[in-house]
Amino acid sequence: MSFKVTSQDKKARTGLLTTTHGTVETPAFLPVGTQAAVKALTPDDLKALDCQIILGSTYHLYLRPGVEVISQMGGIHKFMNWTGPVFTDSGGFQVFSLGFGIEHGVGKMLPIFGGNMVVGEMLEAEVKAIGFKTKLAKIEEEGPTFQSHIDGLAHFFPPEKSIESQVKIGADFIVALDELTSPLHKYDYTKIAMERTHRWETRSLNHFEKIKDKNIEQALFGVIQGGPFKDLRIESSNFVNKENFFGVAIGGALVNRETMIEILDWIYPTFDPGKPRHLFGIGTVTEIFLGVERGMDMFDAVVPTRFARIGHILDKNSEKFYYDINKAEHATNRSPLTANCSCYTCQNFTRGYIHHLFRAHELLAYRLASIHNVKFTLDLMKEIREAINQKRFAKLKKEWLNS
Repeated sequence: MSFKVTSQDKKARTGLLTTTHGTVETPAFLPVGTQAAVKALTPDDLKALDCQIILGSTYHLYLRPGVEVISQMGGIHKFMNWTGPVFTDSGGFQVFSLGFGIEHGVGKMLPIFGGNMVVGEMLEAEVKAIGFKTKLAKIEEEGPTFQSHIDGLAHFFPPEKSIESQVKIGADFIVALDELTSPLHKYDYTKIAMERTHRWETRSLNHFEKIKDKNIEQALFGVIQGGPFKDLRIESSNFVNKENFFGVAIGGALVNRETMIEILDWIYPTFDPGKPRHLFGIGTVTEIFLGVERGMDMFDAVVPTRFARIGHILDKNSEKFYYDINKAEHATNRSPLTANCSCYTCQNFTRGYIHHLFRAHELLAYRLASIHNVKFTLDLMKEIREAINQKRFAKLKKEWLNS
């Protein structure tokens, strides 16, 4: 397991992440396979789209089918028949958003994505269906206790359990448990939570060294927290970068684009140049460019597939980089979803046909739109890598964003 920076254009950089399941060229986008599946797509689809690596949700896999089942089935790669690298989160986002998301009305799909989901994709409707009206998680020094959004059963989920779960899942890259705070939490509580996160991360690191499988290469990422507060973010970044983590992840509910830019600018001087950097929950065109510009190496988000399922088609020439295929104006359009796109959908189907599929609620609509949106995002990352290698990243950013 290794990471090597291969070129740099100011802060933007390319690199190679080498794992036993393949090499990842960075900057890279990770399609989200929440429950060991990228929605509407098969592993063969992902390979055809030149997908290098995917992200799985420890929280969801822990609850269903259970990490013991995945372990008995040979690990996440064999379980889902995906031969490439896998990155799992710690489960912390879902656990803590269950706690403050309902109370504060905030979630993963923030204004920069144009959404208003309460506790992240998949959870909102299920939580409402169960009828919870109070916080579903409580936090103590030993670890959080949360109620399952599936059946309401209580689960104690300390840092050690998160690490054990991820080791059993068998992902290539795993993450230390952190406490996610709400953007509405005040400074004093955010500081307490950050310090607790650092203690949990130390416990995660120690437990990982104790239990890791010597026959499986896995690497642990630490998470930078600290909310929207400059001194806390810098302190947290210094801690994570100096500890013996393989990589660094930037966590926290980012209130808006401006906050994201501020945080990345604050912490950039603290980064260890030899460690890969992952920015959680970022997947729109604008935010990817802004993240790469500030030295980020990896991104993940449900944006491409979630947009696909509601008929939002990613397109370079559209306002906000997408258009709504459900609109009547597309009914007799014989053009592909996007000009010059090499994806299976654009090579074989018209906007008019896909408009019909969505209006008829045909399941094929989700698959064809997902193929296109994921391909669009992965092609963007390839274009960015090429631009960095040729020292023209700023020119490419201006071409896309006019800024």
